[in-house]
Amino acid sequence: MKPGFVYIMTNKNKTTLYTGVTSNLPKRVQEHKAMYYQQSFTSRYNLYILVYWESFQEIGDAIFGKNKSKQAQDRKK
Repeated sequence: MKPGFVYIMTNKNKTTLYTGVTSNLPKRVQEHKAMYYQQSFTSRYNLYILVYWESFQEIGDAIFGKNKSKQAQDRKK
């Protein structure tokens, strides 16, 4: 199975965050910076600065980690 990464992107003012999961972090960050997907959340809000990343041995573990962090954020609201 492929390795995985959980990452967080923000804008220059650090007012909006995006949490993502990928198996190829350098490629995915470059896609965000280039606004490769023009209708995406990160393109709409100019989220192109990588502020955090964590690697996992398997992509499934990364997905689980992302979901776990989102649940923790929801509890804080």
